[in-house]
Amino acid sequence: MSNAMVVEVIATKIIELRGKKAMLDRDLAKLYGVSVKVLNQAVKRNLRRFPDDFMFRLSWEEVESLRSQFVTLNNTKADASQRGRHIKYLPYAFTEHGVAMLSSVLNSERAIQVNILIMRAFTRLREMLITHKELAVKIEALENRYAEHDQTIKQIFRVIKQLLEPPPPKKKGPIGFKA
Repeated sequence: MSNAMVVEVIATKIIELRGKKAMLDRDLAKLYGVSVKVLNQAVKRNLRRFPDDFMFRLSWEEVESLRSQFVTLNNTKADASQRGRHIKYLPYAFTEHGVAMLSSVLNSERAIQVNILIMRAFTRLREMLITHKELAVKIEALENRYAEHDQTIKQIFRVIKQLLEPPPPKKKGPIGFKA
């Protein structure tokens, strides 16, 4: 898989939480090739590196919201031994800065390479957001310009309709001679 495709896949894992773009610990662990437990233990050993704007723990309400949005857990009763059916601990979310800090905590070659790809994904999302904002501004400018044209066009149509209406009948005087 090419790096561009990997960046696209990673970008789908970046979600908006508390008004910030973030990634969940389980998605990061999968990308780094470690278990969620190993990732979270490494973070806990280096907690000073992860202030609140780098990492935060989700609330149960946020987990339920994510679960309903993404249908993250399998709700079938087919296999009770299946992992991931019910979470025991609230997951952590890492902002872009938190993900950058993870590469120093998970000191492996894979962590470095994955981290580079994740940073590219965050950058790509930021670029897309800027492009969308620029596009929205352009659309608004077009709407404003055509709104003025709409008024002018409406006036033209009013004048044309007036020209197309037959002239009012002339008042005719009485027929006959006056004596």
